[in-house]
Amino acid sequence: MNPVLDVSLRALFGFCFLLFLTRLLGKKQLSQMTFFTYITGIALGNIAGDMVVHKDIKVMDGFIGMGLWAVLTIVVEYISLKYAKARVLLDGEPTIVIKDGKLLKKAMNDSRLNVDDLTMLLRDKDVFSVADVDYAILEPNGKLSVLKKEEKENVTKKDMQIQLSHRKYIPMELIVDGKVVKRNLREVNKTMEWLEQQLKIKGAERVQDVFYAELKSDGNIFVDLK
Repeated sequence: MNPVLDVSLRALFGFCFLLFLTRLLGKKQLSQMTFFTYITGIALGNIAGDMVVHKDIKVMDGFIGMGLWAVLTIVVEYISLKYAKARVLLDGEPTIVIKDGKLLKKAMNDSRLNVDDLTMLLRDKDVFSVADVDYAILEPNGKLSVLKKEEKENVTKKDMQIQLSHRKYIPMELIVDGKVVKRNLREVNKTMEWLEQQLKIKGAERVQDVFYAELKSDGNIFVDLK
């Protein structure tokens, strides 16, 4: 077989099978991934890559390797889902690194977290001073959860005793690049006639003239024309 065609077919088959396996493994977002799931994903991609570029590896062997790796990952995820002790062993536990406004040096050392890294994670939470923090917890996925001191917390509408108006809808897109998102339209029990009427009020004669339209929480729509 032509070498270029062979590599192309391997890449196509490997890509399709890898896509199938990633869909099978679940919808866990990158921000929710633990170190284990991150490494597992890299290893799975590595097996697919080796199958594509190394001709001495049979395609079927590559499929078996990826399939077995995916099955083992699913089994481990299932065990961690059902058993708390296994979850702690596989994913780790949250670690308190700031308690009552004080840095816990031992906990930081155990987590291999230095002060510069901690302050960077705090800034990512819009906290620019350690003195503003009551508690900070390092999660198993590497994210930092922060509880500010009471006097530094943001004021809420409840604190200000502001009259609340209940949302009628969850904001969602109705038109994207001149095309109606019919699934969302059905979700809010609205018709095309209603949408066209709303567009005319906003100065749009046709759906095709709209770049983006969004249903707002109060029932009105936001329209951005092309």
